[in-house]
Amino acid sequence: MHGRLSTVADLRRSGRISSHEIVAAIDLYMRDPTTGPYRFASGYSLDVAALVASTVSPAEVANRAGPQEKTFRNAIAAAVMAAHPTVP
Repeated sequence: MHGRLSTVADLRRSGRISSHEIVAAIDLYMRDPTTGPYRFASGYSLDVAALVASTVSPAEVANRAGPQEKTFRNAIAAAVMAAHPTVP
């Protein structure tokens, strides 16, 4: 984390963002994809809708085996964990 922007995964490991907050951010997006940026208790924020639009390919999700909602949620979770949230 020294000299580079932290990812959500880095912030989770350091305890600045909790697993519950990450799940809440994904849940909020799944309920309402038009919701604005999610603000974590630590002050970091992440626009999950913009992140999904730029990283998750609907065609790729559709071509994977298994339930589509679960596959889509997993793709979102992977993108969120690799994302660099806005610093407070």
